[in-house]
Amino acid sequence: MREFRIWIGLGLALIGCQKQEADPTKKVMYEGPMMETTNVLTFVSDSAKLQVKLTAPLQQQFESGDVVYPKSVKLLFYSKDGQTVVNTITGDYGKQEKSKGLYSLRGHVRVKNEPKQQTLQTEELFYDQQRLLIYTKPEMYVHIETPTDTVDGYGLEADQNFTSYKLKKVTGKFSNVTETTTP
Repeated sequence: MREFRIWIGLGLALIGCQKQEADPTKKVMYEGPMMETTNVLTFVSDSAKLQVKLTAPLQQQFESGDVVYPKSVKLLFYSKDGQTVVNTITGDYGKQEKSKGLYSLRGHVRVKNEPKQQTLQTEELFYDQQRLLIYTKPEMYVHIETPTDTVDGYGLEADQNFTSYKLKKVTGKFSNVTETTTP
Protein backbone atom coordinates (compact mmCIF):
# COMPACT_ATOMS: atom_id res chain seq x y z
CA MET A 1 0.00 0.00 0.00
CA ARG A 2 2.89 2.34 0.74
CA GLU A 3 4.36 1.75 -2.77
CA PHE A 4 0.98 2.53 -4.30
CA ARG A 5 0.88 5.94 -2.52
CA ILE A 6 4.40 6.77 -3.70
CA TRP A 7 3.46 5.97 -7.32
CA ILE A 8 0.32 8.07 -7.09
CA GLY A 9 2.35 10.95 -5.61
CA LEU A 10 4.98 10.69 -8.38
CA GLY A 11 2.29 10.49 -11.05
CA LEU A 12 0.58 13.62 -9.76
CA ALA A 13 3.92 15.44 -9.57
CA LEU A 14 4.71 14.53 -13.17
CA ILE A 15 1.30 15.67 -14.37
CA GLY A 16 1.86 19.04 -12.67
CA CYS A 17 5.24 19.48 -14.41
CA GLN A 18 3.98 18.87 -17.95
CA LYS A 19 4.24 21.79 -20.35
CA GLN A 20 0.91 23.55 -20.81
CA GLU A 21 -0.04 23.99 -24.44
CA ALA A 22 -1.26 27.44 -25.50
CA ASP A 23 -4.91 27.66 -26.44
CA PRO A 24 -4.85 28.32 -30.22
CA THR A 25 -8.29 29.98 -30.05
CA LYS A 26 -7.12 32.56 -27.49
CA LYS A 27 -6.04 35.81 -29.20
CA VAL A 28 -3.19 37.82 -27.75
CA MET A 29 -3.52 41.56 -28.29
CA TYR A 30 -0.28 43.42 -29.06
CA GLU A 31 -0.08 46.64 -27.06
CA GLY A 32 3.44 47.74 -27.96
CA PRO A 33 4.51 50.46 -30.38
CA MET A 34 3.26 50.24 -33.96
CA MET A 35 6.27 52.17 -35.24
CA GLU A 36 9.66 53.28 -33.92
CA THR A 37 11.71 56.13 -35.33
CA THR A 38 15.25 57.12 -34.39
CA ASN A 39 16.82 60.59 -34.42
CA VAL A 40 13.47 62.37 -34.58
CA LEU A 41 13.20 65.98 -35.71
CA THR A 42 9.67 67.44 -35.81
CA PHE A 43 8.66 71.01 -36.66
CA VAL A 44 5.37 72.70 -35.76
CA SER A 45 4.60 75.87 -37.68
CA ASP A 46 1.76 78.31 -38.17
CA SER A 47 1.48 80.53 -41.26
CA ALA A 48 4.94 79.30 -42.35
CA LYS A 49 6.50 80.51 -39.07
CA LEU A 50 8.26 78.00 -36.86
CA GLN A 51 6.62 77.65 -33.45
CA VAL A 52 8.05 74.47 -31.91
CA LYS A 53 10.90 72.13 -32.76
CA LEU A 54 11.01 68.68 -31.14
CA THR A 55 14.05 66.39 -31.11
CA ALA A 56 14.44 62.92 -29.60
CA PRO A 57 16.76 59.94 -30.07
CA LEU A 58 13.80 57.51 -30.18
CA GLN A 59 10.07 57.90 -30.82
CA GLN A 60 7.52 55.13 -30.39
CA GLN A 61 4.08 55.58 -31.93
CA PHE A 62 1.11 53.59 -30.62
CA GLU A 63 -2.18 52.60 -32.23
CA SER A 64 -4.03 55.20 -30.12
CA GLY A 65 -1.95 57.95 -31.74
CA ASP A 66 0.00 58.53 -28.53
CA VAL A 67 3.74 58.94 -28.88
CA VAL A 68 6.42 58.01 -26.34
CA TYR A 69 9.98 59.32 -26.19
CA PRO A 70 11.63 56.75 -23.89
CA LYS A 71 15.22 58.01 -24.21
CA SER A 72 14.65 61.78 -23.74
CA VAL A 73 12.92 64.62 -25.54
CA LYS A 74 13.69 68.30 -26.19
CA LEU A 75 11.14 70.99 -27.14
CA LEU A 76 12.28 74.39 -28.42
CA PHE A 77 9.71 77.20 -28.51
CA TYR A 78 10.27 80.04 -30.97
CA SER A 79 9.33 83.73 -30.95
CA LYS A 80 6.33 84.91 -32.97
CA ASP A 81 8.54 85.63 -35.97
CA GLY A 82 9.77 82.00 -35.89
CA GLN A 83 13.43 83.04 -35.81
CA THR A 84 14.56 83.07 -32.16
CA VAL A 85 14.44 80.34 -29.51
CA VAL A 86 12.54 81.73 -26.53
CA ASN A 87 12.19 78.66 -24.33
CA THR A 88 13.58 75.13 -24.14
CA ILE A 89 12.12 72.15 -22.24
CA THR A 90 14.03 68.87 -21.86
CA GLY A 91 13.29 65.64 -20.01
CA ASP A 92 14.65 62.10 -19.69
CA TYR A 93 11.27 60.69 -20.82
CA GLY A 94 8.35 62.16 -22.71
CA LYS A 95 4.86 61.22 -23.80
CA GLN A 96 2.40 62.96 -26.10
CA GLU A 97 -1.27 62.14 -25.55
CA LYS A 98 -2.69 63.01 -28.95
CA SER A 99 -6.37 63.07 -27.90
CA LYS A 100 -5.63 65.65 -25.16
CA GLY A 101 -2.92 67.66 -26.95
CA LEU A 102 -0.80 67.11 -23.86
CA TYR A 103 2.90 66.38 -23.44
CA SER A 104 4.24 65.00 -20.18
CA LEU A 105 7.96 64.99 -19.40
CA ARG A 106 9.64 63.17 -16.52
CA GLY A 107 13.05 62.74 -14.99
CA HIS A 108 15.46 65.69 -14.75
CA VAL A 109 13.05 68.07 -16.46
CA ARG A 110 14.67 71.39 -17.32
CA VAL A 111 13.05 74.57 -18.64
CA LYS A 112 15.14 77.51 -19.81
CA ASN A 113 13.83 80.89 -20.92
CA GLU A 114 16.70 82.16 -23.08
CA PRO A 115 16.02 85.95 -23.10
CA LYS A 116 15.31 86.13 -19.34
CA GLN A 117 18.10 83.68 -18.46
CA GLN A 118 15.84 81.86 -16.03
CA THR A 119 15.85 78.12 -15.52
CA LEU A 120 13.49 75.68 -13.88
CA GLN A 121 14.21 72.19 -12.56
CA THR A 122 11.62 69.60 -11.57
CA GLU A 123 10.91 65.87 -11.97
CA GLU A 124 7.62 66.05 -13.90
CA LEU A 125 6.10 68.72 -16.13
CA PHE A 126 3.15 68.99 -18.51
CA TYR A 127 2.79 71.05 -21.67
CA ASP A 128 -0.76 71.74 -22.88
CA GLN A 129 -0.66 72.58 -26.60
CA GLN A 130 -4.20 74.01 -26.75
CA ARG A 131 -3.83 76.33 -23.77
CA LEU A 132 -0.13 77.12 -24.47
CA LEU A 133 0.60 76.35 -20.82
CA ILE A 134 3.28 74.46 -18.88
CA TYR A 135 2.47 73.21 -15.40
CA THR A 136 3.16 70.64 -12.70
CA LYS A 137 0.91 68.82 -10.29
CA PRO A 138 0.24 70.86 -7.11
CA GLU A 139 2.51 68.64 -4.99
CA MET A 140 5.48 68.71 -7.41
CA TYR A 141 8.62 70.50 -6.17
CA VAL A 142 10.05 73.17 -8.51
CA HIS A 143 13.38 75.03 -8.34
CA ILE A 144 13.78 78.26 -10.37
CA GLU A 145 16.87 80.38 -10.84
CA THR A 146 17.11 83.82 -12.44
CA PRO A 147 20.14 86.12 -12.63
CA THR A 148 18.98 87.74 -9.36
CA ASP A 149 16.69 85.24 -7.59
CA THR A 150 16.49 81.64 -6.42
CA VAL A 151 12.95 80.36 -5.90
CA ASP A 152 11.65 77.04 -4.58
CA GLY A 153 8.02 76.07 -4.53
CA TYR A 154 5.30 73.64 -5.48
CA GLY A 155 2.62 73.55 -8.17
CA LEU A 156 3.95 75.60 -11.09
CA GLU A 157 1.73 77.15 -13.74
CA ALA A 158 3.35 79.21 -16.53
CA ASP A 159 2.88 80.31 -20.12
CA GLN A 160 4.66 78.09 -22.68
CA ASN A 161 7.52 80.60 -23.00
CA PHE A 162 8.10 80.62 -19.23
CA THR A 163 7.97 84.43 -19.16
CA SER A 164 5.54 84.55 -16.23
CA TYR A 165 4.66 81.88 -13.69
CA LYS A 166 2.78 81.09 -10.48
CA LEU A 167 3.96 78.86 -7.63
CA LYS A 168 2.55 77.74 -4.30
CA LYS A 169 4.42 77.41 -0.97
CA VAL A 170 7.22 79.65 -2.19
CA THR A 171 10.59 80.07 -0.46
CA GLY A 172 13.89 81.49 -1.69
CA LYS A 173 16.10 84.52 -2.16
CA PHE A 174 14.30 87.42 -3.86
CA SER A 175 15.76 90.74 -4.99
CA ASN A 176 12.58 92.54 -6.11
CA VAL A 177 9.39 91.70 -4.25
CA THR A 178 6.18 93.64 -4.56
CA GLU A 179 3.76 92.95 -1.74
CA THR A 180 0.09 92.73 -2.61
CA THR A 181 -2.78 92.31 -0.25
CA THR A 182 -6.25 91.02 -0.90
CA PRO A 183 -9.21 92.81 0.71
